Amino acid sequence: MAAQGTLPGILRQLSTLGGCTTPIRLDGHRTEYDVNTTTGEIGGILHHLNSSSLPAGQLLVRCNNRRTTRCPACAEVYRRDTFHLITSGLRGGKGIPLQVAAHPRVFATFTAPSFGPVHNRLSSSRTCRCGTHHDQDDDVLGTPLNPDTYDYEAAVLWNAHAGQLWRRFSTYLRREVAKRAGVSQRRFREHARLSFAKVAEYQKRGAVHFHAVIRLDGPAGGDTPPPPWATADLLTDAIRTPTAKVRIDGPTIDGRTHTFTFGRQLDVRTIRSADFNDGQELTERAVAAYIAKYATKGTETATGGTLDRPLKFAAELAQLDISDHARRLIRTAWTLGARKDLEHLRLRAWAHMLGFRGHFSTKSRRYSTTLGALRDARTEWRRAQAAPANTPTTNTTYVLAHWVFAGTGLSTAETWLAETLEPAPGTEGEPTRG
Repeated sequence: MAAQGTLPGILRQLSTLGGCTTPIRLDGHRTEYDVNTTTGEIGGILHHLNSSSLPAGQLLVRCNNRRTTRCPACAEVYRRDTFHLITSGLRGGKGIPLQVAAHPRVFATFTAPSFGPVHNRLSSSRTCRCGTHHDQDDDVLGTPLNPDTYDYEAAVLWNAHAGQLWRRFSTYLRREVAKRAGVSQRRFREHARLSFAKVAEYQKRGAVHFHAVIRLDGPAGGDTPPPPWATADLLTDAIRTPTAKVRIDGPTIDGRTHTFTFGRQLDVRTIRSADFNDGQELTERAVAAYIAKYATKGTETATGGTLDRPLKFAAELAQLDISDHARRLIRTAWTLGARKDLEHLRLRAWAHMLGFRGHFSTKSRRYSTTLGALRDARTEWRRAQAAPANTPTTNTTYVLAHWVFAGTGLSTAETWLAETLEPAPGTEGEPTRG
């Protein structure tokens, strides 16, 4: 291959993947034409790309999977983007005004209710209910004291309804803040707005809980200061009421009606400053790093192994290297998924996620920038770096492209070559400016 002069080309192509181990392979072509902005007439070809002429024989694009277990390189880009998304909503930047740093912000953690006693590590001086003082990395942590009495059915269904419970909570929270401010629900948006960003995390027992940044803004969001009555203390106090009251009516199964609420454990802390302060204050940097870390994870904490793909058959459970507790949760989801009255929950499709089918990280529209905007900025930067210095700029281009899926992954030789490479500049997810 080196004798044919193709080795440098394949190295260049692989380096643009930024370390992605499972790229998507595409067949097709892309042509850019110059367009006269005055007459609208299409001129000559500025650039033409045909996949068959590429060293790999196909166009290779990053998989962009957020899970570390699937692609560490793409997950790292997602983690960094999430960090900057959260940070821009806390201190401004990337299109968000800097004044949001002065708005009331809290970091809240919402947990699931109990489905039965589990092994836990209470403190250095207290033992578990089983009479043992467990180490921090003990595999038994989070598993039921008595699996036969643990409510696996409710645990799976709670995960399946957790996203809906959060949406209802966010509605009730706006009402509660309006009530405490002494304004009507209808006129609340004339005075203030609530913005949030949240991430889901699995507890060791397999139940999803949410970490959320909640910010109180003026009527136009982060562009306007909040009213004088808007304080972190008011926001903290307001969060507690709907958390305790919000509930979702679930299905009735074999005569048992399920109702879903948040757990009694609620942690709400004010976000103080931009920098660390000897570990005494919850800071913007610490919050953003914490949320970004969990945005790239799946069920690893709960299952004791890697389970990042949907199951096709229940028999696959026997081959999985996961805990018995996780196996029972998955089997329960699979069994419930066979019921016609629960088909809207798609429990079999999401059995590998223990029933949870929501997005792992979400935000309100006005909280900050978007992941798409960060990716677009990175793409434009790469294009600018790749363009020859003397290439004349054109006002408008017309693009014709046609791509079809041709597979995923790298060949054995491509994998070996990719492991020897450093990512090309701009492909490794460096933070974007602005």
